[in-house]
Amino acid sequence: MSDALRISLIHATPLAMAPIEAAFREAWPEAEILSLLDEGLSVDRAKDAALTPDLAARIVSLARYAEGTGPAGILYTCSAFGEAIEEAARTSPLPVLKPNEAMFEEAFGHGPRVAMIYTFPAAVEGMAEEFREEAARRNSGAGLTTVFAEGAREALAGGDAETHNRLIAEAVARTTDADVYLLAHFSMAPAAPACRAVTDRPVLTAPEAAVRKMKALVEAGERSG
Repeated sequence: MSDALRISLIHATPLAMAPIEAAFREAWPEAEILSLLDEGLSVDRAKDAALTPDLAARIVSLARYAEGTGPAGILYTCSAFGEAIEEAARTSPLPVLKPNEAMFEEAFGHGPRVAMIYTFPAAVEGMAEEFREEAARRNSGAGLTTVFAEGAREALAGGDAETHNRLIAEAVARTTDADVYLLAHFSMAPAAPACRAVTDRPVLTAPEAAVRKMKALVEAGERSG
């Protein structure tokens, strides 16, 4: 397989790995994916109310390491490090995607009432700010409601995927005033079928949207090169 199709994935939790691998198999099976995991990132991030300089430096250094493996692009899969990933992107010659930017971009096409279901509280404030910034950039009046699926992440970490999926679907079902639903974290993607069973409105996942965007960026770069 050509190195031009290698994509480096940077993970802060192993919970994100299977969902993004599944998304690549479905939408871009030709890509060669290489995973880098610093599990301590999510552990340490949960201890602090804000992203610390040390954590930000670790995020950027992982991009530098990934660049050395010869990828065509870099995709982060943890949603709690937005500002640091932006710095990594500014200082990289490669396409570098935040976990949720592609999903946010797609959400604006579905209506002004956006509901984001989340399971990791440390990530939600930064994600909501990213959404507001993107809405302002687009001069969009779209508003974001955040809904916590309490206990879902703990269930998944304990190996109970069924309960994880059910709790997220219940959060979707009780949030009726939305035009589109976002599943905030990569680890939540397996809950999408259960969520789609309880609503007739679109349910977007970060892995699916991110793979679509990265594929388009890499292919555009190949054509221009």
